[in-house]
Amino acid sequence: MMERAPQPVREMLALLRESGHTPYLVGGCVRDLLRGAEPDDYDMTSDARPEEVMALFGADAHPTGLMHGTVTLVRGGFAVEHTTERCDGAYRDSRHPESVRFTSSIEEDLARRDFTVNAIALSPEGTLVDPFGGQADLRASVLRCVGDPARRFAEDALRILRLLRFASVLGFSVEENTARAAREQRDGLRAIAHERVYAELNKLLCGEYAAAVLLEYPDILGVVLPEILPCVGFDQRNPHHCYNVWEHTARAVGAAPPTTRVLRWTMLLHDLGKPKCFTQDANGIGHFYGHTAASAEMAEEIMARLRFEHALAQGVRAQLACFDEMFPPERAAVHRMMARYGRETMWNLLQTKLADNAAKAPDGLERAQKPWCEALLLYNELLAENACCSLAELHIGGGELLAIGFSGRAVGRAKQRLLDEVASERLANEHGALVRRAERLYRSGWRGETDGRE
Repeated sequence: MMERAPQPVREMLALLRESGHTPYLVGGCVRDLLRGAEPDDYDMTSDARPEEVMALFGADAHPTGLMHGTVTLVRGGFAVEHTTERCDGAYRDSRHPESVRFTSSIEEDLARRDFTVNAIALSPEGTLVDPFGGQADLRASVLRCVGDPARRFAEDALRILRLLRFASVLGFSVEENTARAAREQRDGLRAIAHERVYAELNKLLCGEYAAAVLLEYPDILGVVLPEILPCVGFDQRNPHHCYNVWEHTARAVGAAPPTTRVLRWTMLLHDLGKPKCFTQDANGIGHFYGHTAASAEMAEEIMARLRFEHALAQGVRAQLACFDEMFPPERAAVHRMMARYGRETMWNLLQTKLADNAAKAPDGLERAQKPWCEALLLYNELLAENACCSLAELHIGGGELLAIGFSGRAVGRAKQRLLDEVASERLANEHGALVRRAERLYRSGWRGETDGRE
């Protein structure tokens, strides 16, 4: 199994061993190697003290956490964290130990880790050290705390979100005592920095099994996302929905492509405003007028609180802003939408339509999905043709419009008018055709001051 590790990682282990130390790969990389998966990163430990590691690796060593024994080693394009084997002291902030004691026992080091599947060490010779039954839990697809789960979560409350994240990504079940302790200790999440919560939620939401985790643990997630709690169990009383608001939300998240964070977040946030907008008509049918705008407002508060990076926040805003758009599965209609919103937002819009429908009543689902599937086919067709979807892609420039006679703001309005006609499939994006059309517009007296069409 060790032969599957990258050559630079094996070289680091070999250098430590040749220097008289006992190195091991530890943590998620060992778990993934045992599962036959490709690790995202590598971590190692040994009895070498931080200062010894710094001296041994020289320029390849970077002091990233000396107080806790961590040195980052960079070689051959790989960054590996080496943390000296240690025992942790008392935890006072639900996140970090107040002190650490270095040790030469790999078993003591593994005893401080969160879950048994992450508490397995692999030596350079390929020997596994597994004092807590992590391999058996891997085979059973079970997440279980090392030792007393209440103590593990009290030490570091972020482990509760890591538990849910691993369940979402790996599809593992949570052992009964571990799940109970996570619920009992969930208020500890209030002390965790928003940036760390955000990082875990990003990974959780993009997991293949995110829907199951959202359905199972809204009480835990509600500590860091209290806006979801009114949705839990909220009966929509609408024939188009057989699920309550939270069930619909969780299933919609799961129906969106898992690798696209903007879609997973959009589906999580898109119906948060429903409970506050709920009304019933004379027939007892539930309605949620204005809930999309209300949800967008709540999304803004969440994104600010969790400190979303700008690009993701902008993406979520764009999707919520066009979430309710309706259009027929016709080439011109799809092309107009691509020109209006851009290719990426349009693709995301079609995915949100499909995900939203997939989380509604299953009766009639195929019929409901049909127009959006057809629209997606048209989108792909236009994409393959590199269809014009922006002013920059028009085969006519502002200088040519000035030469025709347009001036000032009329130049921009003329370009927009030409794009509208190209996107409506009424005008080819060809230089000659665009010039002739612009000349006709100018001769007719059109300058774009009103919405009237020639």
